[in-house]
Order: sequence, then C-alpha cells, then structure tokens
Amino acid sequence: MLKVDKLNQFYGESHTLWDLELDVPKGQCTCVMGRNGVGKTTLMKCIMGEESVKDGSLNYNGGVELTQQKVEDRSRLGIGYVPQGRQIFPLLTVEENLRTGLAARKDGSKQIPERIYELFPVLKEMKNRRGGDLSGGQQQQLAIGRALVIEPQLLILDEPGEGIQPNIVAQIGEVIRKLIAEDGLTVLLVEQKLPFARKYADRFAILDRGRRVAQGDIGELSDELIKQHLTV
Repeated sequence: MLKVDKLNQFYGESHTLWDLELDVPKGQCTCVMGRNGVGKTTLMKCIMGEESVKDGSLNYNGGVELTQQKVEDRSRLGIGYVPQGRQIFPLLTVEENLRTGLAARKDGSKQIPERIYELFPVLKEMKNRRGGDLSGGQQQQLAIGRALVIEPQLLILDEPGEGIQPNIVAQIGEVIRKLIAEDGLTVLLVEQKLPFARKYADRFAILDRGRRVAQGDIGELSDELIKQHLTV
C-alpha cells in the first residue's frame, strides 16, 4: 500500500530522516516505534505533505508518487490522517467537525457515512455538542471519525492513545482491527505503548536517529530490540 524508499528530510541544517525505508503492506496495521525525537511524526508529516522531503520516494497504492502530489490532493487519493494532538475544531459541533472531512471525498458526497456512527456510537449521541466540550478520549474518536469520512484506503494515526483513558485506548484498538478485517483498511500507526502495539499491530518498524533500524512481524519484536531502541 505504501513503500517509503531512501527518504531524506531536513529541518534547516539538521538532517532528520536518513535514507529511510519502510514497507506498509495492504490490509495490515504497521506500527512505527522509537524514542522521542527520532523522526516518527516527521515521517507522517512527509507522507501527508506537511513537511517537504529533500529526496527519496513515497510510492502509494502501486504507483502514485506522493512526493509529486499537492498536500490537498493526498486525502483525495484515499489517505486519512489523524495528527498528534487531534486538532479538532473546538467551537464546531461534533457533526460539523465530521463534515469538514467531507470536502476531501473523491465522489463529492455531502453525507457522513453511517459507518462512523456504528464504530463510534458516542459521536451520534453527542453530534450537537461542541468538540471542545468532549473529553480527550471522545475528541480522539472524533478525530478518527473525521479522517474516516473520506472512506480512506490508508489511515495514518499518530499516537492515538496519547493522554486518554485506557478503556477508550482499547476501544480504538478494536476499531482498528475491525476496519482492517471488515473494510480492508490499511493502518500506519505511531505508538509508544508496547502492549497496544503487540495486541493490535501486525508489523512493526523501529526508528532511531532518523533511520529505520528494525522491522518485521509484531511477534519478532524482541526484548533485545526493546531494550536497545525503545526503553528510556
């Protein structure tokens, strides 16, 4: 679904991603891991066009080169994105927040898919409530719902469990598995929590100082790798 090949990115004189390579197979959840500041969020922003790349390739869905696509066109290609910190609109209602995602639908539909409310019933219950009045966990569900209104093929989630209650984190994990099993979705996930990654991801990739230092099936995430690259 997505192949990152020899990707290099700079912030000014600082070289942040070094010849980065990553495979994101279709119909699976790939979890990108690593300590703080190793380039995980930068990689997601490069995929979405929020950060420019110096060179390298982002090959999407068997032939589309994302580095040649405008930022606004990447969602229309079927990529949903939930950034770190959620970035919902606090003064808009839940329904209005969801509608903001419809602008990126390829078919021009103005209807919120009923599937969103099936996955997150709380959003239907609170559709007239302002986004800023929701709990952190509810806001995260709203952010995911907004990304799903385009009915994406690839969903990118940047630390969806950060700062929210454990029961909602577990619910989000179950939704990820349901979307993969029932909708054929591909998920690219940034996550620091080992139990979450081991339970809900199919594959892992570890970044260290802007380089990919390990990847494989989630069962291959050994204690040695964790000690070397993940423990603080």
